[in-house]
Amino acid sequence: MNTAGKLSAYGAALVLVAGGAWAIGSAVGPVTGEAGTRGPEEATHGDSHSGTVAETAHPDQPAGLASSRGGYTLTPTSTMLTAGTTNQFAFRITGPDGSAVTAFDVEHDKRMHLIVVRRDTAGFRHVHPEMAADGTWTVPLDVADAGSYRAFADFTPAGGEATTLGVDLAAAGDFQPRTYQPSRVARVDGYEVRLDGELAPGGTSKVTATVTKDGHDVTDLQPYLGAYGHLVALREGDLAYLHVHPDGSPGDGKTQPGPAVTFYAEAPSAGTYRLFLDFQHDGTVRTAEFTVPTAPTGPTAPTGPTGPAGSTAPTAGTAPADPGTGHGHGHGPEGASR
Repeated sequence: MNTAGKLSAYGAALVLVAGGAWAIGSAVGPVTGEAGTRGPEEATHGDSHSGTVAETAHPDQPAGLASSRGGYTLTPTSTMLTAGTTNQFAFRITGPDGSAVTAFDVEHDKRMHLIVVRRDTAGFRHVHPEMAADGTWTVPLDVADAGSYRAFADFTPAGGEATTLGVDLAAAGDFQPRTYQPSRVARVDGYEVRLDGELAPGGTSKVTATVTKDGHDVTDLQPYLGAYGHLVALREGDLAYLHVHPDGSPGDGKTQPGPAVTFYAEAPSAGTYRLFLDFQHDGTVRTAEFTVPTAPTGPTAPTGPTGPAGSTAPTAGTAPADPGTGHGHGHGPEGASR
């Protein structure tokens, strides 16, 4: 075969290879691991209180890691905050058609929960914005210090699935990042809160918070957000968001108003988690903070005389609170700062 013939045959082979690759790509469709790039039927939110089929399809994608998921997008009017003052933070949730969503179901007594925390998990805030007719949510938001913050919008579109979206915010200025040692006891405004139970990576865990004041059990906790306590857990590092279920509710005939408040949480992976418990007593909402690593798993998990096999964590209630970091904070009366 002459040179021209060889080149023609080679060109035809390339066309066949390219055509085959196109056909395979069309059949398979785009492949991506980025949250928010899948279609609504594939998207998940990973929130621990929904238990949807879509979630189980992507168990490695917890909530709050993306600003867009399942066709919904969190869009703030500004991503800049001013430290040391109160900011009017505004945002919208847009739907699959790109327009602002204005219909939301009530979950935990509110249509929108907004969690804001600095990326080192300092400065935790849980507030409840108000929505205007055009779908714009606004809320006064104070941040004490400079740094990079993460805002989580936790909501349920009317008739849809519970969804949590996250977006980064920035407050200009110098700051010193904080670190936290494991702590299961928090002290705030004269209250002591002890957290019992282990976080099992990849499974559901039962954890119980016990509230005391001046050495006495608090047995008259007041309902807050439809429960005697509201718990948020964030994975250190990427701030994967877990919004956990309380066990029981006020008025159900079996759930007592303290001193113990029980929750069920799903930790998607091994690691250390920061837990924030909101509880209400004497008309004031306070927040207790904990730092909890997941329990050891597998045949190589260490054993020892200080605890049962597979457990080397200190006995709940004996670990000292992390000075300056595990004490939580008060929010004031409901409606004043929430």
